[in-house]
Amino acid sequence: MTLSFGTDGVRGAANSELTAEYALAFGRALARVLDPDEVVIGRDTRESGPMFEGAVAAGLSAEGVDVRLLGVCPTPVVARGCDSARTAGLMISASHNPFGDNGLKVFAPGGLKLSDQQEAGFDPVLRLLLESGPGSVPRRVGSIVAVPNALGPYADAVLASVQGRDLQGLHLVVDCANGAASQVAPQVLRRLGATVTVLADQPNGRNINEGCGSTHLEGLQARVVGEGAALGLAFDGDADRVLAVDHRGRVIDGDQLIAISAVDRRRRGLLAANTVVVTVMTNLGFRIGMRRHGIEVRETAVGDRYVLEALEAGGFVLGGEQSGHIIFRDLATTGDGLLSAVQVLDAVHRSGRSLAALVEEAMSRLPQVLRNVRVSGPAFDVVQDMAFHIDAVAASLGETGRVLVRPSGTEPLVRIMVEAADLTVAESAVAQLVAAAQSAAAARAAATGV
Repeated sequence: MTLSFGTDGVRGAANSELTAEYALAFGRALARVLDPDEVVIGRDTRESGPMFEGAVAAGLSAEGVDVRLLGVCPTPVVARGCDSARTAGLMISASHNPFGDNGLKVFAPGGLKLSDQQEAGFDPVLRLLLESGPGSVPRRVGSIVAVPNALGPYADAVLASVQGRDLQGLHLVVDCANGAASQVAPQVLRRLGATVTVLADQPNGRNINEGCGSTHLEGLQARVVGEGAALGLAFDGDADRVLAVDHRGRVIDGDQLIAISAVDRRRRGLLAANTVVVTVMTNLGFRIGMRRHGIEVRETAVGDRYVLEALEAGGFVLGGEQSGHIIFRDLATTGDGLLSAVQVLDAVHRSGRSLAALVEEAMSRLPQVLRNVRVSGPAFDVVQDMAFHIDAVAASLGETGRVLVRPSGTEPLVRIMVEAADLTVAESAVAQLVAAAQSAAAARAAATGV
């Protein structure tokens, strides 16, 4: 078994690492681990999507589970489809990766993340299925049914989230990444009354994320400025994330979009406990801005699942990541690029001000410098050996800067991040920490002979 079940599922090169045979076994494993009566399946626009859809559906059906095929749709449509205690979900997507990759992402009943126990249960079952076959199977064969107009109820729910308000007078440029948002995002924004110029909405199976979408913002920036638009929006391939561009062509990241939403909700009395949840990677300027607005910040490890866990535990309603993965927990169970965009646009439209002005009011982004240092031994040990240097650099920055040094969870890398009021100071601090990491790694290697 070449792929292991990680956070929410698996991802790999389609038809080599992630194969049809693996996908069929994955469908069987999903049935056995979660024991649902029904599974809803969605996919993005990759050419391998229909192959994996068919394979996973066959595995589920062979285990007696009914399957509803949603077709091409954003990831949050799948989460919304898990609308009963006996309905799970599966999204076939590799998010912002190139078309040659694909992935299988699982939602538990209710559209929620899997528990640690459920995640841990997948690999042993998958391994047994791939090595020994299915063994005994139920006599019942599950049905496989295509859902007509799967996007309709989702579009209506996003529209309803602004409670009858509109976006009349806003000129938007929208980059759909040739992905799952290509049909529904322009439709919803036009129904809200916005004037919409659309980019990258002609998927052909191979052009998803190709020079477009939230990882390639240059074309969107130029088009917003060239057309004199109010702002631009960019989705990733499966449309669970969104980034923006203001009227001057400046990128507005997830931290800034969350900051706008937090300030707006606090003013309207809609920010539960006046608290917002973000990860350790969130810019220090966000924290400073929220403090100024009387908003408490809860911090989690990197990953949207940890944000959602904190939202659930605290009864909070807003959280997310710098990448543009934003969760409005009172409106959805997962990150939703289109819903997030509409919430921000509603705040902009109601204010009568520009996106740029709202960002400047909410927070000032501090310069942030990121570096990765490859090591030969365990990255965790190298970070431990750097403790003195990390503390010294952090002390030199004081309250106007921040240091985060952590081992990668997937590669032999030490990840270094420094924020400071001045870019030159941040770069100098990172250079010191890179040197410390390299020295610690070399000392470890000499001591262990690795």
